[in-house]
Amino acid sequence: MVLMAMHRADPAAFAEAIQRGRDWVVGMQTANGGWASFEVDNTELWLKQVPFSDQGFLIDPPTADVTGRCLCMLGQSGELPETSEVSRRGLAFVLKEQEPDGKWWGQWGVNYTHGTWFGLSALNSMGVSHEDPRVKRAVEWLVSVQNGDGGWGEDPISYERECYVGAPSGPTQTAWALLGLMAGGAVHHPAVGRGVEWLLRTQCDHGVWEDDSSNECCAARLPFLIFHGYHQYFPLWALARYRNLKRDGVTRVAPGI
Repeated sequence: MVLMAMHRADPAAFAEAIQRGRDWVVGMQTANGGWASFEVDNTELWLKQVPFSDQGFLIDPPTADVTGRCLCMLGQSGELPETSEVSRRGLAFVLKEQEPDGKWWGQWGVNYTHGTWFGLSALNSMGVSHEDPRVKRAVEWLVSVQNGDGGWGEDPISYERECYVGAPSGPTQTAWALLGLMAGGAVHHPAVGRGVEWLLRTQCDHGVWEDDSSNECCAARLPFLIFHGYHQYFPLWALARYRNLKRDGVTRVAPGI
């Protein structure tokens, strides 16, 4: 995220820092093409079975949402699969992790809504066409789980049940879904308009949103977290992107998140 901010602000002025950061990220790529949060190739699943395995969180396997972030950074700087082996392997990992109905599991945010946002952002940043069946499946899945009021919500129990479990609409989940849909080229889809209307309708008089639902996790059996910044800046991010895309008359989100 820091590298993308530097690149958008002034790529020439920050060229050395961007290159050093990029090289570090590339060095963290695992053997299967994905990225984890803290370590490289810490994927020995048998370690989760030992009694002192910290609720199964003793390993740090690569995930689609972390890999998606890394691919967004590479795509923003022009490293596409056609010319970059690093990007090609990363994209292959994300595509392999996509589930048959189009969604992605997310490690660092609850859950499939978060993962699908980053899956679609990765594909967009890697130049995958919005007409690609894998993009269309992901867009259709997000639309299919939209609540009747226009927002999105997901219950953390989806980790335990290993399937999507809906919940009342919240600003964080709604923003993630909107950002994913827009990355998938669906800015003009009625579901996006309804989601934007939900955010505008639920914005508080003081300018931000309120949300007391869990939105962040580390592992499925560890306590879930509420990151209080999430329901303030993600909705603003989604609304700003929607405004910009509609204003500029484009459907292709620039590479990056």
